[in-house]
Amino acid sequence: MTQRVIEIFVGLFIVLALVALLVLAVRVSGFTRYDVTNSYVITAAFDNVGGLKVNAPVQIAGVKIGQVDSITLDQQTFRADVKMNIYSKNTMLPSDSSASIFTSGILGAQYVNITPGFATANLADQGQIQSTHSALILENLIGQLVFNMNKK
Repeated sequence: MTQRVIEIFVGLFIVLALVALLVLAVRVSGFTRYDVTNSYVITAAFDNVGGLKVNAPVQIAGVKIGQVDSITLDQQTFRADVKMNIYSKNTMLPSDSSASIFTSGILGAQYVNITPGFATANLADQGQIQSTHSALILENLIGQLVFNMNKK
């Protein structure tokens, strides 16, 4: 009888440990969903998004305010349209804000950084950021450096 009780407690402990690991994995991975009723969507068109991926963070001053919802190619302009979900309607962005694609660290993942402007009007839901700065592609920079060194 006591052996059976010990086995039940060990089994419960293992199940609780697995649930705790699952919760930890979901929280660390960023798969958690945010309240879509309290968020809004903005877009920005980039010449080159580099290695930007869906679910990449959107930040202002290093603080995550949203994430990339989708990346599509505009068939007329051949630019990448990046749709971003901003989590809080309280984080209203000025209409003259600019968006840039940065890399965290030297070989880190890419993210969208928004630099707020000074306009009094704000971007509304489904608004578009006009001023964008594409990702810096390391291979292009190295190629330009080598090309310029060969010229001299």
